[in-house]
Formats: sequence, C-alpha cells, structure tokens
Amino acid sequence: MTRRIRLPRPGRPRVRSLRAQLTLANVLLLALGIVAATAVSVLGMRYYLLDQIDTELVRTRDSLGGSELTLRQIDSLSALSFFRDRVDPEWNRDDTDPDSVFAAVDREGEPVPVFGFAPSRAQRDLADAVGEPDALIRDPEPQDVTVRGSTYRVTATRLADGTGILIAGSTEPLHEGVAKAVKLDLAIGTLLLLVLACLTMVGVRRRMRPLEDMVETSSAIAEGDLTRRVPSSCDTSLEVEQLRLALNSMLQQVESAYRTRERSAAQLRRFVADASHELRTPLAAIRGYLQLHERGMLRDPTERKRAWDRMTTESDRMGRLVDELLVLARLDQRPELQKRNVDVCRLARDVAQDLRVQQPDRPVRVDADGAVLVHADEAGLRQVLGNLVGNVRTHTPADVAVRLGVSRTHGEVRLWVADEGPGLAPEDAARVFDRFFRAGGGAGSGLGMAIVQGVVRAHGGEVTVDTAPGEGLTVTVALPPCAPRVEDVTRAG
Repeated sequence: MTRRIRLPRPGRPRVRSLRAQLTLANVLLLALGIVAATAVSVLGMRYYLLDQIDTELVRTRDSLGGSELTLRQIDSLSALSFFRDRVDPEWNRDDTDPDSVFAAVDREGEPVPVFGFAPSRAQRDLADAVGEPDALIRDPEPQDVTVRGSTYRVTATRLADGTGILIAGSTEPLHEGVAKAVKLDLAIGTLLLLVLACLTMVGVRRRMRPLEDMVETSSAIAEGDLTRRVPSSCDTSLEVEQLRLALNSMLQQVESAYRTRERSAAQLRRFVADASHELRTPLAAIRGYLQLHERGMLRDPTERKRAWDRMTTESDRMGRLVDELLVLARLDQRPELQKRNVDVCRLARDVAQDLRVQQPDRPVRVDADGAVLVHADEAGLRQVLGNLVGNVRTHTPADVAVRLGVSRTHGEVRLWVADEGPGLAPEDAARVFDRFFRAGGGAGSGLGMAIVQGVVRAHGGEVTVDTAPGEGLTVTVALPPCAPRVEDVTRAG
C-alpha cells in the first residue's frame, strides 16, 4: 500500500512527528523521575551512614568524657582494651589513611603521646586540621574536617587533667559507596530510558495506526475516490474510535451530498434539454405558419383557418407545458401547504364523474363510499387524481375499464387508480416518474407523473406503480396517518 508523505514547504516551521514528541515526553518524564529518585536515595543513604558514624563517635566521646580519667591514668590502667578496640592496628603507619583516628592534644592543640606512642603523622595532621579544640569540644555534633585529602567526621572531649581527646572517623568509604550507587542508578536509568523509548515508539506506532489510515483515506478521497472509508481496528482507543466513526459519518455525508449534486446537475441538464426539445416543436410550428402567412402563401380562407387553429393548438400545448414546469418548480422550492380536512372519497367520486363526462363509453368503477378525511392540500390532491385519470384517458383506449378506490389501514389513507390497459415494461415502469418521460414516445408532456410524485412527497406520502405488459397499470398513493410538521411539508401549486 502506497503512503502519501507531504514534506514541509520551505520557509515554514518544520512540523515534528507526534510519535517523536510523545516518545520524547515519556523519556523526559522518566529521566526526571530517575534523577529525583536517585537524588532522594543518595541523600537518604548519606544521611543514614553519616548518622551511624556520628553515633559511634558521640558514644566514644561520651564514654571518655564521663570517665573522669586523666591521660596518665589512661596510660597506666590495664583498661587499654577499651581504646584498642577503637584504634586501627595500622594507625602508626605513616603511609596509610586509617578509617579512624584517636589523638590527644594539650590546651594549645598540640598532639601529645598516648598509650606510650609518639604522635603519628595522622594524629599530627588531625590536630593541625582541628586547630583549637575548644570549639569542637563545645559542639555536641561531630564536624567535617579534611586530613591529607581525606574527609573525616571528628568530635572532641576533655579529660579530667585538661587533655583534649580528638576522635575522628573517615567518611571516604561512605563517599565511595554513594558514588558507586549513583553510577549504578545512572546505568540502570539509562537502560530503562532506552527500553522505554523503544516500547513507546512501538506502542505509539500501533496506537497511531488508525490516524495514519485516516490520513491515507482523506488523501484518497481528495484524489476522487469518494467510496473510501477509514477501516476499523481491533486495537484502538475509545477517542480514536469515536474520531473514526465521526470521520466516516462525515465522509458518508460528503459522498451523499456529492452524489446528490451530481444527480441534480444531471437531472437539470436533462430537464433543460427535454424542456427545450418540447418547446421547440410548438414554436417551430407557430413560426412556420407565421412565415407562410408573411409570404402570402395562405390565400385560401380554409388554409388560413387551419393554420390559425394549428397555432392555437400549439400555443395551448406550450402554455400547458409551461404551467406544468411552473408547478414542478414550485414543488422544488418547497412552499408551505395550505392544509385542511379533505374528504378523499369525495375527490375520487368527482374525478370519476368528470371522466364519465369526457369519455361516456369508458367503464368507470369507484370504491369510495362514505367519507375518509385527511389533513392535506385539497388542490394538490385534486391535481394528483386529475393527472392519474388524465394518463388513463390519454394512454389507454376509450373502452378500457378504470377503477378508483380509497381505503384506510392503521390510520394510513390509500387511494388508487387502476386500469386494464396495455401496461408498461419493467424498464419503462422504473422511469415512469422521470420528467419528460413518455413510454413509447406517446402523447402528453411527460410531466404528469413527476407532478404526482412531487405532490405526494410534499404531503409526506409515497406513490407506487404496479404494472406489467398486458396487465394494466395500478398507481397507489399512500398518505401518512397524521400530517407532517409545517417545516417538513411543501405546497403543491
């Protein structure tokens, strides 16, 4: 299936794909979520680990501060295990950065020997980093210091003889752990972003398939294929399905309106052609007789009278044709009906009596006893019956029987005119309501049945024919049980 892709014109802002925008939005949202979650977890982990270090330092500080010992007593007591459990065995090595540092300083902050060992490099560096220990001793919370490029948490207390004790714990393992956690979170987050981008692209492509079908269908319709519709999809959202149904409904209306316009245009062209043809014949006859009279070729009074009669006949024919065209034009304009209660049985009896007067030899039967009232336009119904009976009078022999009838079934009023004439072929019966159609090129203008259909439809009813070759013709008019609203009806001239 070929897809039509429209490239953006130069000078216009580039139109971005909705698929790309949705994917980018999802990826950005997930990235923000990963960053926020990583920041919260890192801060929480750092706070928890620092709290553990601070708790251990504060416990050791409180134990020393509450013992009321002097540095000499500490050196002489056998309770050195209390401190040895808290001092790294590698402490006296100057090439290492111990995890914890225990140093004793005098009142000026200078390191002094402890446990019989001279101050190590780490102890001296710690003392230099702390400086005056009084502020640290007064602070109940440990503080951050940097010793030889490594970060420590340090607190201090003072012994009974005034010696200051510095207790420090390294935070480098904490920072390394946090850095590893951040790297792990970023790696997993990046993988999740890639997976989300792929899944979003696939999902959006599947979800937007109906929209692509709509674009393809619209392009096909724009190229002239009015029968195309947006196909249904088994995997779609409610909003897209509603859009598909609305678009298909709109396309159906567009196609119907286009077909109606084309049909109306074709009917108008045929109508104009037929009207021109029908009017050309009487005009040509009248023009011919006038030319004969102008040239002095109608010297005989009999010939002049015959020419005058012919021109009068053609003028009357042309006048009737124009009157019928005006009736059809008024029906097309849908004017308002002049409605009142009409006795259809009385109309049928009147039309039958007129036919008996015009053709005394024709058998006429009327099945319309009593009274059947309808709310309709009386002039329009008279014209319907008059045209139906006029067709019988024009297109059947004078001795062919005619039957008129009226009935009411479930509130619907039916009236029919049936004859026993030659009937119509199926192809002629299909066109019997077309304007200017005359079966076999017979007499008449070909507008009578079109007027009948227009008047009946104006009343909201329906007219049908039942015929076959050699079996006569029955025309049935069905009127609705109740009158339509004023805006839904038209007046038959």
